[in-house]
Amino acid sequence: MLEFDNVSKSFWTGRQRKIILDKASFTVRRGMNLGILAKNGTGKTTVINMMAGLEKPDEGRIHRRCSVSFPLGFMGGLDNKQSGTENVRYIASLYSLDPDEVEAFCRWLCDIGEYFSMPIGTYSQGMRARLSLALMLAMNFDLYLVDEGMPSTTDVAFNRRAGAVMRERFEYSTLVIVSHQMEILQKFCNSAAVLCDGKLFFFDTLEEAKELYDYTS
Repeated sequence: MLEFDNVSKSFWTGRQRKIILDKASFTVRRGMNLGILAKNGTGKTTVINMMAGLEKPDEGRIHRRCSVSFPLGFMGGLDNKQSGTENVRYIASLYSLDPDEVEAFCRWLCDIGEYFSMPIGTYSQGMRARLSLALMLAMNFDLYLVDEGMPSTTDVAFNRRAGAVMRERFEYSTLVIVSHQMEILQKFCNSAAVLCDGKLFFFDTLEEAKELYDYTS
């Protein structure tokens, strides 16, 4: 479904080379619902961005044999000067989807009233979180990518609507979450890995992964 074949990635920090992945090979299979535990600064976002195709590996190859979402929370494809309406319709066209359907879904799920027709640059953090989640759920991907967990809002009605749609989507798709919090993984994942010193260590249970994570923290 999604395969990393001998993938390496690193960055020069100005003082030393920071290794994110060192010759990593693994496969995310359908229904795997993988949670990756990693401390802050170890490269969680870089790994999830490579899965999405937003960043390229230094070495190795990444094979995507399924439709892969953009990472939840990624706003890089949106124009702050354009309205929510204009942005979601543009994104819909990029994915060859019906702009009317995508806009209607996002309006219903976000429920931000007149703000949907206003520039995204005027949105609060909560509104941005709603729009990001709505856009991702408006599209039926085979594999959903989440960086640091689901966005939380104080709106109970929105959380209820979004939770119902997520349960429906994730029942028939695969999920990868990267986070430094075990609690987030326990809600959605059935397998886990730990990212440590450029290596990914895979475990059959979340409890085993937590033991290594706690040991290395």
